[in-house]
Amino acid sequence: MARKSTTSSTANINGHLPTTAEADPQPAKKIIPGTNREDTDDEFDWESPQYAIKTQTLPYDPSLLPKGSRSLSSIGLQAFVLGFTLAFCILVAAWLANEGRTTWRLPAFFACLSLFHFLEYWTTAHFNMPAARASSFLLYSNGAAYNTAHALAAVEIVVSNSFPSYQRRFVNFYTITAGLILVAMGQIIRSVAMAQAGTNFSHTPAKTRKEGHELVTAGIYSLLRHPSYFGFFWWALGTQVLVGNKVCFLGYLFILWNFFRRRIKAEEITLIDFFGKDYERFQKRTGTGIPFIR
Repeated sequence: MARKSTTSSTANINGHLPTTAEADPQPAKKIIPGTNREDTDDEFDWESPQYAIKTQTLPYDPSLLPKGSRSLSSIGLQAFVLGFTLAFCILVAAWLANEGRTTWRLPAFFACLSLFHFLEYWTTAHFNMPAARASSFLLYSNGAAYNTAHALAAVEIVVSNSFPSYQRRFVNFYTITAGLILVAMGQIIRSVAMAQAGTNFSHTPAKTRKEGHELVTAGIYSLLRHPSYFGFFWWALGTQVLVGNKVCFLGYLFILWNFFRRRIKAEEITLIDFFGKDYERFQKRTGTGIPFIR
């Protein structure tokens, strides 16, 4: 009479004993992300040399505090407000334009302003970090005349909406398209100029030459002597063409042309003092791109 094998309960269907892994399967090892250390269910002893994490304490910087020049809370708040305003105004302007309402011009204007001010800070922070400040958004540091000009442009948009015949005068699909092109071109050229100048760019003209300050003549600077001024000049005029402001267009043209004429003249005296013959040669072979300002 055949006897039942005592190992049959542990043998597999081929009559072989199971392997160690089959008999006592082990859970897969867990590795701590970013390390070669095995993760276990035991709590780490972070004080032990084996698991010590090397950290470096950041130096105390009061400029990052709420009232500091690089206040993180101020930067975060300004970025949030500009981002929200940009998205909201684009959506509202698109909806109003689709409904055939001329009031799309006001949110479109504020969308242009929001994008401009955000890019002023972002470009500075990305390509010229040492100069980045909470004021680099230029929301409250561009002077009363700047803020007044944009306030008057918004007023003209609102008032002209009550006078349809005036609002429609000299405004059509082609002028609106031209305005969009000027705004986009001006914004791109200004931002590219700031990026290519890097740490050599400043929102205010330098009075003394700092260490490492170089004359930038490559890239867009090989075509334009002051591309950031060129960009802002045409961007600002483009906003008024886009929204159909006749009075403010003329006002912007007169004020900006005179402002940049005086500023370029004064700034180039300093730049010649900084770079001598190099700047004079650069001055001769490039223009400003602003009419009648050589």
